[in-house]
Amino acid sequence: MDAPPFPAAAIASACAAVKDYLRMANGTDDAAVIAAVQTALALGEAFTGTAWIARQWQAWLGRSPDWQRLPVAPVTAIGAVETVDAAGVATALSVAAYTIDLDARGEGWVRLAPAIAPARVRVTFAAGTAPGWENLPPPLAQGVVLLAAHLLEARGDASVPPAAVVAFWRPWRRLQLMAGARRQCWSS
Repeated sequence: MDAPPFPAAAIASACAAVKDYLRMANGTDDAAVIAAVQTALALGEAFTGTAWIARQWQAWLGRSPDWQRLPVAPVTAIGAVETVDAAGVATALSVAAYTIDLDARGEGWVRLAPAIAPARVRVTFAAGTAPGWENLPPPLAQGVVLLAAHLLEARGDASVPPAAVVAFWRPWRRLQLMAGARRQCWSS
């Protein structure tokens, strides 16, 4: 699953934070700063296993009638659950054809009714720790600034990123020890 792009406002605010940290003048190397910020945000989300900036995501589910965990957390809302045919035409499933749940950890779950056997099911959902850069917890934001600054300063070098980046992000890391199995009998 590809992550949706970060909101432009979040990128702009993060770029301003990196430029302030590096004492760069506005307009200086904007393309490189944007690329470094996008990379740092994506690496941070991958490292922690969570979505940091809220945005709309899509996930494809298998035909299983078991509970299926959405691949990104924290989920704040599950929207459309629909089948998609070979031509790419989406049709919303009736509410009786699936069950959704948000658990205490912020993970989203979807279970299809046993009678439903669509070829492909797409779930659209919202996920993210914060609505924007300004609301991101300070350790996550500071780690992005440090990593982006490192990427800008060490261009072309094979140097190791600052250890402080991992120190900032490690408390936010989610590890999955199991495949996320969750079973329950279907009740009519």
